[in-house]
Amino acid sequence: MSDIQVEEALILREDNAGVATLRLNRPKQFNSLSTAVLTEIQNNLTEIANDESIRVVVIAAEGRAFCAGHDLKEMRSNCDETFYNDLFTQCGQMMMTINTMPQPVIAKIQGIATAAGCQLVAACDLAVTVDTAKFATSGINVGLFCSTPAVALSRNVPRKQAMELLLTGEFMDAETAKQYGLVNRIATVDTLDEEVDKLVATIMHKSSVAIATGKRMFYKQLEMNMDDAYKYASQVMACNMMAEDAAEGIDAFMQKRAPEWKGK
Repeated sequence: MSDIQVEEALILREDNAGVATLRLNRPKQFNSLSTAVLTEIQNNLTEIANDESIRVVVIAAEGRAFCAGHDLKEMRSNCDETFYNDLFTQCGQMMMTINTMPQPVIAKIQGIATAAGCQLVAACDLAVTVDTAKFATSGINVGLFCSTPAVALSRNVPRKQAMELLLTGEFMDAETAKQYGLVNRIATVDTLDEEVDKLVATIMHKSSVAIATGKRMFYKQLEMNMDDAYKYASQVMACNMMAEDAAEGIDAFMQKRAPEWKGK
């Protein structure tokens, strides 16, 4: 009998009919984001971003927690400012990849999401949660302000609500998270898969060209003043109109038929 132990994958990936599901697989550690986990997520996202066969990405998790944030044991065992700077930079780059990749990314939340886990939810384009999930930027409770999670959180949640979460570290329930704009939809444990599948199916019926164009435009214009945003959006929309999918979609609408997307 072999004594060799095979380590389980930190990220489980499943591709099915144009949908890539990345599942955090450290349930005993509440799916905390160690440097190794961040590397695995980054590698998968980079590969998917360059794969035109993948239309939608779902980020899910094994176990009771969605993600409890950074791995505190790893952080305490590497008490070095350079290590910390590299860690938070690595995490920020991974979160930015979610925004810059052409495919929509959906967070599928089955349990608590705290600190950088809450940041991950906020970084995703869309989020569906079970009604029992809770969210918090809880670093303040251990003397650490959730500065990097605040970047994504403050771009989802109104300012005063974001500051309350950051300053108190208190948990927010799913209904409040929806009211604040952190998540899109709430499901029960039994209907979470169905709710995510419905959202995925709706997106899959749209033009991949329009979705990639629109996602890129959306995040870029958010950082502009309104005048520049309109100028930029006008240029993007004019370019989008020249795509084959736009011509096909408009013709199909006028002819009262289903469009046949070309992906160009």
